[in-house]
Amino acid sequence: MAASASAPPTTRSLKRIVAASLIGTTIEWYDFFLYGSAAALVFPKLFFPESDPLVGTLLSFLTYAVGFAARPLGALVFGHYGDRLGRKKLLVLSLLLMGGATFAIGLLPTHATVGAAAPVLLTVLRLVQGFALGGEWGGAVLLVSEHGDAKRRGFWASWPQTGAPAGQLLATGVLSALTALLSDSAFGSWGWRIPFLLSGVLVIVGLWIRLSVDESPVFKAALAQAEARKGAAAEKMPLVAVLRYHWRDVLIAMGARMAENISYYVITAFILVYATTAAELSKQTALNAVLIASAIHFAVIPVWGALSDRFGRKPIYLIGAVGVGLWMFPFFALIDSSSFGSLLLAVTVGLIFHGAMYAPQAAFFSEMFATRMRYSGASIGAQFSSVAAGAPAPLIATALLENYHSSTMISLYVIAAALITVLAVVCAKETRYRDLENIEAAPEPDAGAAVPADARTA
Repeated sequence: MAASASAPPTTRSLKRIVAASLIGTTIEWYDFFLYGSAAALVFPKLFFPESDPLVGTLLSFLTYAVGFAARPLGALVFGHYGDRLGRKKLLVLSLLLMGGATFAIGLLPTHATVGAAAPVLLTVLRLVQGFALGGEWGGAVLLVSEHGDAKRRGFWASWPQTGAPAGQLLATGVLSALTALLSDSAFGSWGWRIPFLLSGVLVIVGLWIRLSVDESPVFKAALAQAEARKGAAAEKMPLVAVLRYHWRDVLIAMGARMAENISYYVITAFILVYATTAAELSKQTALNAVLIASAIHFAVIPVWGALSDRFGRKPIYLIGAVGVGLWMFPFFALIDSSSFGSLLLAVTVGLIFHGAMYAPQAAFFSEMFATRMRYSGASIGAQFSSVAAGAPAPLIATALLENYHSSTMISLYVIAAALITVLAVVCAKETRYRDLENIEAAPEPDAGAAVPADARTA
């Protein structure tokens, strides 16, 4: 049925699909990480000038966390319509929303101009960013996963994941160049706006590439089946079906994201605060370390993805979770030495372990859910966890630093997240052999309860 509905894509067409997903995720993560870096470096003075410096940073990270709060809503809305209308249409919309919000941040008046209205406007735009990103991730990885073959799905689906380090690389690179070329006063006055305004140009390029690809053949086949069944039975809403048939998979995905999400924002966002305060390194030094480490992160993600095709999603994911937990105490000890080489080593190794979780995640989560509820299931599992994981991570880390004046509690915080992830992944079933076109051949999502054929093949 679905298997015969579409011919396997050629390597050339698959590369075009990967490029379309990658360019979009890169732009959206550029927008998202640009905000995170600006929240650590310039927003405290521009939007919260009347606060103590560290309190201003906490308030700035609070607006950063607000974006995560909107991601579950984006996951619900984009997941629902992505499962009903298709992956491509919703990916175009998410790109427009994210790019438009980021461009608008570059035009915002600061506290010195409009007072308390400035942080309010900043928060609203941050909500739009979070809403858009909540819908982006699921669609981007599914578009690739549903075009590729099962044998190399981990490798191909890991490429949209490189959009995160690519966006981090791009955002940090632009900020690093501007801080090197401009004085602190010039950067704080107007230079910080340039990276946000550049988003408008990037969105145009992303739309041009994203509009050139076709809808997922797996989704089109499933949609045709659903249309044929409408006369026999009403189709359940994707969200309802996910919560009924895949609730365990949603919980596993949420647990699997805890260490991945928390460690990433501690390593890349909070590090800009810790390195410039506790370790007394310059902003330029911290940015350069994250810049180089992000380039290495970009390179290792496809390698980890390929290894997940060979050894399975679970073993590779567990290497990352255990590794990042064990690395936390050495991570801060290296930074405390206040040398660029030690800082670079700390961030690089941390991101390599993170990549072992992040690379197989795309294929792993995609393989958990049936086609007509896959966008909803993968997005809900990924984005709902971000509220408890990535959203408060820089905020919690900064608060722990302020209260304990030590990195010990921050390390224990990340280790606790790693333990949750290890437990979740151990409880998961291995998915690397699952055929996305033949859902009935997959293990039942709810052991002990037979799933109706219409749910499994939807």
